[in-house]
Amino acid sequence: MNEIVVGILGFLTIICIVWTLFNSKTQPSFAFIIFPSILALILVIGGYYSFDNIAKLIKAGFSSTGPTAALFVFSVLYFGFMTDAGMFDVVIDKLMKLVGDNVVGVTVMTAIIAIIGHLDGGGASTFCIVIPAMLPIYKRMNMRKTTLLRVAVLGMGVLNLLPWAGPTMRAASVLGMEAGSLWKQLLPIQIFGIVLVLAHAVLAGFQEKKRIENGLNTPEIDDAIVETVEEKNNDLARPHLFLFNLLLTVAVIALLIWDVFPSYYPFMLGCAIALFVNYGFNAKAHKKLVNLHADSALMMCSTLMGAAVLMGILVKSVTVNDVEIASVVTCMSNVISMILPDFLGRHLPLVIGILSVPLALAFDTDSYFYGMLPVMIGIGAEFGVDALPIAIAMVVCRNCATFISPMVPATLLGVGLAEVDIKDHIKASFMYVWLFSIICLIFSVIIGILPL
Repeated sequence: MNEIVVGILGFLTIICIVWTLFNSKTQPSFAFIIFPSILALILVIGGYYSFDNIAKLIKAGFSSTGPTAALFVFSVLYFGFMTDAGMFDVVIDKLMKLVGDNVVGVTVMTAIIAIIGHLDGGGASTFCIVIPAMLPIYKRMNMRKTTLLRVAVLGMGVLNLLPWAGPTMRAASVLGMEAGSLWKQLLPIQIFGIVLVLAHAVLAGFQEKKRIENGLNTPEIDDAIVETVEEKNNDLARPHLFLFNLLLTVAVIALLIWDVFPSYYPFMLGCAIALFVNYGFNAKAHKKLVNLHADSALMMCSTLMGAAVLMGILVKSVTVNDVEIASVVTCMSNVISMILPDFLGRHLPLVIGILSVPLALAFDTDSYFYGMLPVMIGIGAEFGVDALPIAIAMVVCRNCATFISPMVPATLLGVGLAEVDIKDHIKASFMYVWLFSIICLIFSVIIGILPL
């Protein structure tokens, strides 16, 4: 079996996963397991991989997603504990007084918090800041949780252009230049993007306001259930410990941003401290609290475990007799380079920029920049296109779609914290994100950063 066939099979696998999720045929975790497993069996039968190779790929996938799974579980538990203790009720009341019943103010505030929160370049930490703070407000005002995610991920995507963020660093390393030097080229686009993010937040606010005024209540929220849960958990509230819980949350997030310890450890430590301080040394109370949030934690963890299989089989590579076998994603990028028409070669930065958002659903960040970018640079060289414009187009447009991609673990964390199915997140955000990236691309051409 040659690499072209492997690449085509890889695209078919992604299409099957997306179709299954969009049509609500199963949960994401099982789609992430079954289709890559079918692909693996076909590759073994075709002689491209052996069963031992597949086993190594899956193990590699788990080794890269295991820490994120721990982060998922303990972040869900921690914010669940803080909600039970009533910390967010006080925060929400303060925020509600600030914005009142101004729906547009809520969406703009969401964008600002996402932009500020993503200054560290970490998707997981930003979601842990934005979602818990804003989700209760969206629920209370009957706004859609998918809107919260869309506003947040667009702000995060623009800030992801920072030189210490992953995509810019990866692209700079491929180009052999300093990340700061590349960022200077991207800075005008980033400033424009921030303005565009705030404009989108205003638009999203007016959309939500119109929907609420027309009485189009979202099926995501069952007020009766919410009220019942709130009444049931009143005995868990600890309003007198609000200041302690707030400082503990700030400390946990600061420890996460500090990035000295593994990302999951701050939440593990925070969970333990929160339980003992708020509810004492009481095993039954602790068990009750964990059980209250076990369903969502298990669902998130199972999704990530499924993603580990997907990532392992599609993204990872194995070496046999000192020869590295091209990964499925590498084969996919080679297929793209082969089918690209010659007449588009001279406009490669624009072509790859336009295609970046759809491709984000199939490529993780590493394979996109370390796998596809060198291939695109090589193709561009054949048509006299410099490497820098290609890299800029790929960085700018791919960043817009980073946090709608199921190949990015932080995306799964975000949808889990927001209590949204990933298919609903992609459905609600995809066209907005794609249009957003194209507008940024056009702006880049207008100001002369990218050639026409």
